[in-house]
Amino acid sequence: MLGAGVRTGAARGHRGYFHEAAFYRSDEELLDIVVPFLEDGVQGGEPTLVAFDAPNQRLVRSVLTDTAGITFLNGSTQYARPAAAIKLYRDLLASHVAGGARQIRVVGDVPHPGTGSPWDWWARYEATVNHAYEDFPLWGLCPYDTRTTPAGALCDVARTHPWIASADGEHRENDAYEDPTAFLAQLDTGQRDPLESAPPSVELLNPSPSSARKAVVSAARDSRVPAAEIEDLTIAVSEIVANAFRHGLPPVLFRLWTGEDRLVVAVTDRGPGVSDPFAGLVPVRPGSPGGRGLWIAHQLCEHVTMSHDGEGFTIRLAAGAAGVAG
Repeated sequence: MLGAGVRTGAARGHRGYFHEAAFYRSDEELLDIVVPFLEDGVQGGEPTLVAFDAPNQRLVRSVLTDTAGITFLNGSTQYARPAAAIKLYRDLLASHVAGGARQIRVVGDVPHPGTGSPWDWWARYEATVNHAYEDFPLWGLCPYDTRTTPAGALCDVARTHPWIASADGEHRENDAYEDPTAFLAQLDTGQRDPLESAPPSVELLNPSPSSARKAVVSAARDSRVPAAEIEDLTIAVSEIVANAFRHGLPPVLFRLWTGEDRLVVAVTDRGPGVSDPFAGLVPVRPGSPGGRGLWIAHQLCEHVTMSHDGEGFTIRLAAGAAGVAG
């Protein structure tokens, strides 16, 4: 699916995904990085996409003399959840390759705690896409505002991007880049949700998927979490509890915490956990023996984490207002 033809710019001669980060300290630096990237793409007849939040969309549009040839995507929709973002992008990229694109340019605002989003699964996203988009002739540019992005997140960005762009037009190989599998093996994705500082409101030992679903529905009656999100959480919980019995080891412990505008569920079993570092974020291949339930949960929930500790393997699922972690 790599497509034929000569690629342009810094990605000339590169096969697969040219994944580049940029760090900027002002609106002017952002424009110095992004505008030439977009204009060169349009001039080369390449599909050129922007997935920024509203302020950065307005900023970029204000200086472009001609936006014909540039597709502006809703950043909030495109980056609602990491697994959904990967599916949306893969579908877009496949359609452009089918149309004969030799290179596709995408620039986007990846969420982080400075924009109100948990970072752990977006750090997983930035590592995983090096694998998930490798079969496309994509040049992806990920600008990060150093005024708002926490230091820990910036460190992870440096570890997950093979290339770095700068406001002076330089594109250099990144010595800090790590193999995605190695990075994900070291990444701490087991942060407890703030609601877990109190005892759970529901605790079930070896529940059936049906009893777990009923527990979520009952607990949600006292919350302000939208009904659609409760329905999604209920589906995800059913999948994860079934997975714990199918792929893990008993006993299976179900815990649920309830806040006014947030629900958190933790499902723990004594098994070894998930071996695939990209599990949950990459669409399950047809005929795959497993992984569908975890992928569904990543599509539906406000936040998903996976961790292994002395208690066993735990998957946390959240619905409602974001519980931001660094």
